Amino acid sequence: MQSKKQIITFAALAVVLAILPWAITGGFENGKSWLRAVDFALLYIMLALGLNIVVGFAGLLDLGYIAFYAVGAYSFALLNSPHLAAVLPAWLMHPPLLVMLLIAACVAGVFGVLLGTPTLKLRGDYLAIVTLGFGEIIRIFLNNLDRPVNITNGPQGINNISKVNIAGYDLGRPIEWFGLKFDTVHLYYYLILAFCCLIIFVTLRLQRSRIGRAWVAIREDEIAANAMGINTRNVKLLAFAMGASFGGVSGALFASFQGFVSPESFVLMESIMVLCMVVLGGMGHIPGVILGAILVSITPEVLRDVINPLQSAVFGERLFDPENLRMLIFGLAMIIIMLLRPEGLWPSKRRAREFHEHEEEAKA
Repeated sequence: MQSKKQIITFAALAVVLAILPWAITGGFENGKSWLRAVDFALLYIMLALGLNIVVGFAGLLDLGYIAFYAVGAYSFALLNSPHLAAVLPAWLMHPPLLVMLLIAACVAGVFGVLLGTPTLKLRGDYLAIVTLGFGEIIRIFLNNLDRPVNITNGPQGINNISKVNIAGYDLGRPIEWFGLKFDTVHLYYYLILAFCCLIIFVTLRLQRSRIGRAWVAIREDEIAANAMGINTRNVKLLAFAMGASFGGVSGALFASFQGFVSPESFVLMESIMVLCMVVLGGMGHIPGVILGAILVSITPEVLRDVINPLQSAVFGERLFDPENLRMLIFGLAMIIIMLLRPEGLWPSKRRAREFHEHEEEAKA
């Protein structure tokens, strides 16, 4: 019976996700802008799931996670733009999509190991400071590697990044199938959704695997995990590498979708936002992390469209800068939610019990 219910639920969800872009573009005046926001929300889901491996499963605080997003984006940009075409061999340029994503994941994974190796014995605040510094170092490098040899084009970024080409179809151009016109935002929606579903599947399998249980054991008590025979060094490095590789895949898709990358897209605030997604949704709980990523990425866009009409209706004019006001409202909402539900909006049953143990003891 449970299996039948799950099948019906997944089938209904698949139908909703399949028709969602058409409902958005047909139901809203600026539908393509909203669909673009949904595309970015899917990218943030991938990022949040990657960070959840490090923070939620292994219990390692990472404030520089956006660096792996940047590494994946620049890996894709350098191999799929004219920037280094005169330097790199022709066979290396414009590889197939799966090969390119594998390259981005591997390069980001290597950087994840480079971050993890010197931080193996650090915990808490010290680990947070080191990872924050790592994220800023990567951004500063990208900002300054335009001299003496121009690799990243510095603060100007890399443009003219090629769109994905699948089976002869260029996703940068509209495609007509069965009388329906699929614009670029539609095509990338389905592409990013496919890889998002793949990452969700991999994350679920990891959570239920021996490695996933080892990560949780380290999170709960690293000394006890070591005493039980878990190689904490290798398992923690694997958490950094696996989380980083998810960020690299997301970054590669971002670069292709955006067509332009620059260091300004990978500032510290982005790392904080991804961490907020994990904490807000419920650390270690995959459905909760997905919910947190959707809310944190979509809510500011909703506020962007609501604030100006609301100010005009209440005050008759725009008194406050909409960008600052929407972030203020968003920040206040985050504070209130964390005060009322510190375990997250959709935590696992175990985590919810841990947060409310003292309440149950007080009642007893």
